[in-house]
Amino acid sequence: MSTAIHNFLFNVYPYVCLTVFLMGSLARFDRDQYTWKSDSSQLLRARQLRWGSNLFHFGILFLFVGHLFLTAPQKQLLAVVAGGVAGTLCFIGLTLLLHRRLFDPRIRLTSHRTDLAVLIILWLQLSLGLITLPSSLHHVSEPKTMLTLATYLQGIATFRPDASLLLGIEWPFLVHMVL
Repeated sequence: MSTAIHNFLFNVYPYVCLTVFLMGSLARFDRDQYTWKSDSSQLLRARQLRWGSNLFHFGILFLFVGHLFLTAPQKQLLAVVAGGVAGTLCFIGLTLLLHRRLFDPRIRLTSHRTDLAVLIILWLQLSLGLITLPSSLHHVSEPKTMLTLATYLQGIATFRPDASLLLGIEWPFLVHMVL
């Protein structure tokens, strides 16, 4: 990967994403707050929705807490064991939700392209996260990769990003962060 692309993806792009997220949310709330809705499909195939939604939400909340609040050694161990379990549950739940949207004709009729796009992006993100688990198993005794990623993300949070930290990091970690 060229240095310019690498620097853009890991020094500039995180702030572009945060800006779009914050400004888009504020603009949408200000302009169209009463149009926020979900075209409910809960009456159609409710059992699959219940399983898929519960597994997805349990898994995503566990992963969120793990990504934000744990120290590097704790995160390394949990990334392999509990993170793998939570990620797998989340993946199964999201796969059920995606299957429901794609293969039930009545639900597909009420789905928007953006609904499918969000589910597919989340599914890819979860897949990439799960792909990093075998590599993380090799790093349990030497958490250099996890510490490097933590240092980089702290730099993003403190507005001092250093993309050069990521030069030796394996591709699944990098693609997971970009997505």
